Amino acid sequence: MATTTPTRPVTTDTTPTPVIRRKRRPQAGLLTAFTWILSIGFFFPVLWMVLTAFKKESDANTNPPTFFFTPTLDQFRNVFDAGIGTPLLNSVFATVASTILVLLLGVPAAFALSLRPVRKTSDALFFFLSTKMLPIVAAIIPLYVIVGKIGMLDNIWTLVVLYTAMNLPIAVWMMRSFFMEVPKELLEAASIDGASLWTSVREVILPLISPGIAATALICVIFSWNEFFFAVNMTAVNAQTMPVFLTGFMSGQGLFWAQLSAASVLAALPVVICGWIAQNKLVRGLSFGAIK
Repeated sequence: MATTTPTRPVTTDTTPTPVIRRKRRPQAGLLTAFTWILSIGFFFPVLWMVLTAFKKESDANTNPPTFFFTPTLDQFRNVFDAGIGTPLLNSVFATVASTILVLLLGVPAAFALSLRPVRKTSDALFFFLSTKMLPIVAAIIPLYVIVGKIGMLDNIWTLVVLYTAMNLPIAVWMMRSFFMEVPKELLEAASIDGASLWTSVREVILPLISPGIAATALICVIFSWNEFFFAVNMTAVNAQTMPVFLTGFMSGQGLFWAQLSAASVLAALPVVICGWIAQNKLVRGLSFGAIK
């Protein structure tokens, strides 16, 4: 006779699982408050500059400062009447042209120093880094003499060359770190599939490090856009850039705070827009290789 095994009744536990609440440490709240205060402290000068740009000169020079005022666009009109167009275009051209040249020269150099290392790679890297050790003040006199001899003073192409030389070492070091994070097996696999070196770099490597290239390009844009020392010594009128243009609001008649703030807002706006457009790639590029 077949024997049947007795089955146990299935019981369901309806007792709710207790929720464990973690006590928030007071140190975490203090750290959060300190972070907010620090962030507001860094952002407040920018906010004050924007507010001052919409004031009249009489409201911008009061002591104590004027917090309630009637906004006006007169300062922006005065800035455009002062001829901001030419310096703005010069800054855009010098920044864009030098950044493109930096990427065209820096990407092959970084690739050669990382995935395709050459002999004495460390010496080449030290050479790139050593170019940043010389103070610009020590090099400005020979540069000024050379540029004057070849008739390139007050020429926008002079700034393009100088900005390229200024940003190239930083770009090579940054992009080399991005190339180092790419597995060499990808190049080997592409080579086995019959792809040439140029095809492997163009279709395999560059798409992977595109966030790093975007981050490098944005940093070069910021450095070139804000550069003042070369521009003030190598230009006069024709190749004047935005940083040099801003100094025109500090004259013997006084310091025009409202007009200077309006011009500063217009000068900072292109870089802010570029950073906002490239923010996704910028975050990915700066964190590239941070997590294995």
